Amino acid sequence: MTPIQSKPSILFLCVHNAGRSQMAAAFARYLAGDRVVVYSAGTQPGERLNPAVVEAMLERGIDISNESPQALTTAMGLDSDVIITMGCGDACPVYPGKRYLDWALSDPANKSLNEVRAIRDEIEQRVSTILSDLLGTQ
Repeated sequence: MTPIQSKPSILFLCVHNAGRSQMAAAFARYLAGDRVVVYSAGTQPGERLNPAVVEAMLERGIDISNESPQALTTAMGLDSDVIITMGCGDACPVYPGKRYLDWALSDPANKSLNEVRAIRDEIEQRVSTILSDLLGTQ
C-alpha cells in the first residue's frame, strides 16, 4: 500500500475497458466493499460496455449498466498497489515498483452469452483469490 492509503488498491487494465476489466472491477467492489480501492481502465477505451458482459453480470446480481469505459491515467497507475493486465500486452505501460499480474483471459468481444459467462466465472474466481491475498482472508 502507498503510504497515504490505508487500503490496498487494484487497477484492472485492458485495451477497451469494455469487458474483462469492468467485470473484474465490479467483482472486486462487490466482494470487498470499501476495504479496497478499485480502478478499471483501458489503454484505448471503447465507446460502451459489451452488452453480453452487462447481462452476464446482472445474472450475478451486479449491475454495471451505468459504467462506461475509462482511459488509463498516470494517477491510476501510480496509486495502485497491484496492476492486473488482461490482454493489452505491450500497450500496457509499466509503473516501476508495482506488483503486476497478467491474467490470460479470452476477450468477451463478439462472444456468445454462454462464452461470456465462462469468462465471467473465471474472473470472479481470480478476483476472489487476489482479494484473499490482499486482505488476508479466505
